[in-house]
Amino acid sequence: MNDIMKINELIKQSEINRRRLIEVIYNAKAGHIGGDLSCLNVLTALYFDILNVNAADPKNTDRDRFVLSKGHCVEALYVTLESKGFLKKEVLDTLGQYGSVLSGHPTIEVSGIEVNTGALGHGLPIGVGMAIAAKMDGKAYKTVVLMGDGEQGEGSIYEAAMAGNQYHLDNLVAIIDRNHLQISGNTENVMGIDNIHDRWSAFGWDVKTMNGDDMQSIIDTFNSIDYTNGKPHLLVSETTKGKGVSFMENIAKWHHGVPSQEQYEAAMKEITERIDNL
Repeated sequence: MNDIMKINELIKQSEINRRRLIEVIYNAKAGHIGGDLSCLNVLTALYFDILNVNAADPKNTDRDRFVLSKGHCVEALYVTLESKGFLKKEVLDTLGQYGSVLSGHPTIEVSGIEVNTGALGHGLPIGVGMAIAAKMDGKAYKTVVLMGDGEQGEGSIYEAAMAGNQYHLDNLVAIIDRNHLQISGNTENVMGIDNIHDRWSAFGWDVKTMNGDDMQSIIDTFNSIDYTNGKPHLLVSETTKGKGVSFMENIAKWHHGVPSQEQYEAAMKEITERIDNL
């Protein structure tokens, strides 16, 4: 498959996952839909191109590790795992129901999920531990951690940033989903985090910026990572909260929300039309 075909396939898969996400949240009557939508392109790129993972052998010791530190956006991870074969449709359809194995944050009861997350700020410290373990064991696997930008006020992140540099964890990639909105408003009004590039560079990380709304940019940025440079890697993924549903984009109230029937039908129509045109 040539590069153009690969990117087009990834775009289509992301749109299919986006449509499924809307369906799942609408049926469950709960979900952090805005942040789910902003990170869905990155999750699709990870699971369908970048990560070495296999649903048929989910505990392979050489697998790459993925940690969703912004665990409240687990619905995006669930639909990605379903599309990759880790999670059955009939199981995902139970989200929000009494007795379901699926909760509102990642748990290890679900195949393909490495660790329970959701308490913000804890994903990167766990990822640092995984990356150190790989170095100690002489393993080649990579660890990828996806954080939210509203999560960046958590002090444990910067303890982990120091450790990543101290132990030269060039097998670790942290991603910040930079959609600029959190539950109570714009990130810069709540707890400013700019300039991210300068901040993380000062901690000794190799920092790159990508357009997380653009599949080509995501793939190109990952392909540019030097895993032998002795530095942990930080990718600032510039995204749009609510990406792909026009009336949800850049609207803070969609941090957590469930569409009405009318909104659900409009969103599904909008996404389906894009899929049909791909």
